[in-house]
Amino acid sequence: MRGKNVKLKKPNLVKSVLIHPSYGTPVAQYAAIAQCETLVWELGDNFQKQTYRNRMNIATSTGVLRLSIPIIHKKNKEGHQRSEDVQIENKFPWQRDHWRSLKIAYQTSPYFEYYEDTFEPLYTTVYEKLIDFQMALHDIIMECLQLEVETTINRDFEKETVHTDYRNLVLAKKKPKVTLPDYHQLFADNHDYLPNLTVLDLLFNEGTNALTYLEKVAFIG
Repeated sequence: MRGKNVKLKKPNLVKSVLIHPSYGTPVAQYAAIAQCETLVWELGDNFQKQTYRNRMNIATSTGVLRLSIPIIHKKNKEGHQRSEDVQIENKFPWQRDHWRSLKIAYQTSPYFEYYEDTFEPLYTTVYEKLIDFQMALHDIIMECLQLEVETTINRDFEKETVHTDYRNLVLAKKKPKVTLPDYHQLFADNHDYLPNLTVLDLLFNEGTNALTYLEKVAFIG
């Protein structure tokens, strides 16, 4: 699983996409990453609530469970906090709780044991900044997907951009303009299919088929 598999360039790949880092990034966002030549991280924005920057949604036997990373709110004189500067509130055992929730939810899924040892260290290592945890998780997910994409960082906020703008995919309250086919979910018989959960849900249920799924997701407009 740890061997690198360089992504072959395809003629229909988007040249570059602009995306906000997030936690347990939803499936739609990784579909955008899987279908691009260059990923551009937007780090020049101000931290906003009600986004996937510090939350993920997982599937449990009773439905969707939201896992949120507690953060320290330190606003500047303009009343904002740059996303890149956000610090994690580590007074709470959130990593222990999140990993426990993931194990309970997915331990009987087809591929959880396959990836368990890869993800567990992430939840036993202390991170001070949210961005550091986000990037560490992203690297692991890309490794599991066996996906390599050229990546750059943009620290200057761009209201208008030359990149394909997928920054709205980080908004938790906004339905993405994307067609997400059903895939096997462990508790679908309990509560039907749950779309656009964390990409971890896709990995733990579909394993090595996850990348093929992401490449077939269709964006609307």
